[in-house]
Amino acid sequence: MIVVSVMGGLGNQMQQYALYRKLKDLGKDAKLDTSWFLDEKAQEKVLAPRSLELSRFVNLPMDVATKKERDALAGTGSFLDRVKKKLGKSRVFTESKMYHGEIFSMDNVYLSGYFACNKYYWDIMGELRKDFVFPESADPAVRKKNEEVRQRMQDPDVFSVSVHLRRGDYLDSANAAILGGICTRQYYDAACRYAEDRAEEEGKTPLFFVFSDDMDYARSCTFGTKGEEVLFCDFNQGDDNMLDMQLQSFCRANITANSTFSFWGSRLNPRDNALRIRPFRHRNNQVPEPSVLHDLWPGYVLIDRDGSIR
Repeated sequence: MIVVSVMGGLGNQMQQYALYRKLKDLGKDAKLDTSWFLDEKAQEKVLAPRSLELSRFVNLPMDVATKKERDALAGTGSFLDRVKKKLGKSRVFTESKMYHGEIFSMDNVYLSGYFACNKYYWDIMGELRKDFVFPESADPAVRKKNEEVRQRMQDPDVFSVSVHLRRGDYLDSANAAILGGICTRQYYDAACRYAEDRAEEEGKTPLFFVFSDDMDYARSCTFGTKGEEVLFCDFNQGDDNMLDMQLQSFCRANITANSTFSFWGSRLNPRDNALRIRPFRHRNNQVPEPSVLHDLWPGYVLIDRDGSIR
């Protein structure tokens, strides 16, 4: 058996779930460990409260490991478990780099990490798009607004571009050192210009749909160089926030932040001609070679913090 730990926010949960699905697709006996969300000590260490948002997807199939199954691989923190870890005999495998292809040849292991690279599960993304069924808002006015925006995004005469700005807990000093200074104005300006050029090739004008957890800041920014229309999508609040990810997936092009939330907005985009743009770096402590990152993120345009295309 392989047990995959589920932790973090929605985007990270979806990545861990996607790895679990890939393992099952390979014929592995795989299950998920969702106990992190009930661990008070673990929750105290995070800057933003987290819940098992995977459960909000409609009828999402998942096998959850029992405590006995989890403990058999992850251990219980006993003295014997600590000795096994020191001797290198632990059954816990912890992510330590961007991609671990060796995972797919493992058995009887507990996997801990975020597993962000598309290469892990890009080949089953069609299945995942079908199974990640978003709930509807309980508010009729919000449902109506989402439907109106979706129609504009999917209008064949519109070159719709989603733009995600992640702020919030990224501004905390602990996170800023690792995640800050990556999605600069130069990054967004270059990404918007790239989308403008692609739209021009198709004889269209971009319409930018902006998403952010700091909409006041987003409104202080400019998007595009030719005075294109910009729509600030601020109507999905509280439990409806995850619907912003769904809306991003309806666009012709996706400009992501270094955030798994908008990574998934672009991943769930089913268009064959989707334009997906992401920052070259996800974290400041990971500086990849361009050829490596293109292999790990096939089909994505990579733009660095200085606005250069890598």
